[in-house]
Amino acid sequence: MEFMIMYFLSCSNTPEDLLKEKLDQLQCHFTWRPQKETIDLEDVMHRLQDSIDMNMKYKDQSYNQLAFVNCLQGRCEEAIQNLKEAENILREKHKTEFERRSIITYGNFAWVHYHMGQLTKAQSYLDKLEMICKPLSDGPLYTAMIPEVYGEKGWSLLSSAAEFYEEAKECFAKALEKDPDNTEWIMGYGTVLSRLEAFSGTPESRDESQSVKYFRRVLELDPDDAVAMVLLALKLPRLRQNEEANELVEQALQKTSDLPYVLRYAAKYYRQRGSVEKAIGLLKQALELTPHSCFLHHQLGLCYRSKLECLHNPEFQQRAELINQCKYHLEKAFNHRQRSFIRAQLDFAAICRTSGEYPRADEIYSRLVELVDIRPENMQSICLEAGLFQLHQNNSETNAVRLFLKGVKIEYNSREQEKCRMNLEKWADRKLRVNAQDSKVLGIKAFLYQLDGLKGKATEYFEKALEFDPGNEEYVSALSRLRI
Repeated sequence: MEFMIMYFLSCSNTPEDLLKEKLDQLQCHFTWRPQKETIDLEDVMHRLQDSIDMNMKYKDQSYNQLAFVNCLQGRCEEAIQNLKEAENILREKHKTEFERRSIITYGNFAWVHYHMGQLTKAQSYLDKLEMICKPLSDGPLYTAMIPEVYGEKGWSLLSSAAEFYEEAKECFAKALEKDPDNTEWIMGYGTVLSRLEAFSGTPESRDESQSVKYFRRVLELDPDDAVAMVLLALKLPRLRQNEEANELVEQALQKTSDLPYVLRYAAKYYRQRGSVEKAIGLLKQALELTPHSCFLHHQLGLCYRSKLECLHNPEFQQRAELINQCKYHLEKAFNHRQRSFIRAQLDFAAICRTSGEYPRADEIYSRLVELVDIRPENMQSICLEAGLFQLHQNNSETNAVRLFLKGVKIEYNSREQEKCRMNLEKWADRKLRVNAQDSKVLGIKAFLYQLDGLKGKATEYFEKALEFDPGNEEYVSALSRLRI
């Protein structure tokens, strides 16, 4: 009987099922983690198209990823054209290394044909991959884990969403193990380090000189890389190397004054150094070249916010104009990035608070709090800012405490978590001065002591809380765990 069941199951494998098993072995955009549910497709598409239109260095990679995005949106014919463009660029740019470089493109071809129901064509690309990968790997039949594969995977993850930065870093590190002087992988590793350094809870944030080392290495190997210059310049002021930073930005703008990537990072540098008007000029220039750029709109919004903050006794009309400009650009920044551009949405909500548009701010915070599978420090930022809004604008202590608690309970040691905690402690101490028998507040104080590892104080406060709320199961359970 068991034999008959196994036989029946083996016979139920259709050619399509067998092909799918092979496709799942591939290394390409269709098997890497970012999928339709985890990325803002419209935004990714605009960014990829911009990089292609501006003739950026790695157009083949952009076409590859664009094919994936088009296929996810049901535009398979366009995806095939994207992959043909990628293949042509690879043949022209990497004549001697074409086969190594084509592994991901051919994998994408196979997947797109599979989605189109063209199984024979999909199989033909699997056959090509088997021929290419056999001498390169003793692992899976249809792929080879070589630097070119790791590197392109790293760039794809890096451009998808912040949740994938750690994995992107691992990919670039593996690419560099076998090809340590490749500027493409060094630049990728430096870029992902730089972004991780900006998150307060990451190990990378404790030493911001790491990305500096890699940007310097890129410039040693390619002294004309203007993007590396401005990314390095953004890091140097933290190391008190302001003069070199200024020189690098000026040099980058002289070398490449029409590349949006250079313009945008130069503008960010000038804004952070207080030269807001100069930053606005550069951002507007870049926006003419890439009008859909969320990054540029966000930076412009921040520039107008800086101007607003610097005004002393502004006229009503002047203040209103700056608020409107700020809101316009910040909203543009997250229109196509509702999931991934958390910072722009928080900045927009903050401006709504400034202008007294509390229902709009409330709407944004409510939506952000419901997001799942985002970076922990992003959720802690949401909890912090939404909590402060509930406390000060909505006068809802209950909602504020719930949000601060949620931020504290996320097990991630960031500045945002610490600020959630400080606000909780401040609130709790104020409440206990008014009513020392408030069981809810005593329970929160106990929880905070428990987080600090102060078991004696935590036990004392849970016991006090139970005096005034004897049936509270949460406090009973917490006390039991502490005593064990």
